[in-house]
Amino acid sequence: MPETLLAVRGLEAFYGDFQALFGVSIEVARGEAVAVIGANGAGKSTLLRSIAGLLRSRRDAIAFAGEPIGGMPAYAVAARGIALVPEGRGLFPSLSVEENLLIGGQLGRPGAWTLRRIYELFPVLGQRRKLPSTALSGGQQQMAALGRALMANPQLLLCDEISLGLAPIVVREIYARLPAVRGEGAAVVVVEQDVVQALAAATRVYCLQEGRVALSGAAKDLTREAIAAAYFGV
Repeated sequence: MPETLLAVRGLEAFYGDFQALFGVSIEVARGEAVAVIGANGAGKSTLLRSIAGLLRSRRDAIAFAGEPIGGMPAYAVAARGIALVPEGRGLFPSLSVEENLLIGGQLGRPGAWTLRRIYELFPVLGQRRKLPSTALSGGQQQMAALGRALMANPQLLLCDEISLGLAPIVVREIYARLPAVRGEGAAVVVVEQDVVQALAAATRVYCLQEGRVALSGAAKDLTREAIAAAYFGV
């Protein structure tokens, strides 16, 4: 069996008095691609935010490379090798494309991803590197957000709704780059509402429904009927 990189066990998450996750457990092996699917409000983004240290959690609820990281601040989680591509991209509008990318490399983690490699992966970013990030199209901004995360040379890349609001041809172009990311040894967790895209990109799938894992399994083994039942809670 592949070595477990991320283990989430009985994770609960709250926004004030509102509970968003109820005992969620998932695993991600080294180099694996895992998709987390579910409808709006299912808890997908909350799960990623908890893993990335943006939401508080029990210390033993999240383990990374065998060490508990639950409750660690986001900067400490990033330093250990977890990078988040947030929903909405989160680029700095006052900075150029290249400056946004360089921010991702501030931790100085060793690895294959450099500016040159990012520009090879997304040539359009190299062509527009001196422009402000606001000058990019939506798809190009998503590429920049992904490139910024890769500049941290993560062992685990968390992608939150990277297809949101993008044309299908752009989505396919972005997803076509994920094998290159895994080829450098990183595991990838993709949060998606687009079930077809998620199943195509992942080896394993978790479906969340109202803050709980409603279905999990190998992507090739899950039927459309089982996924629909878990997705919609019927």
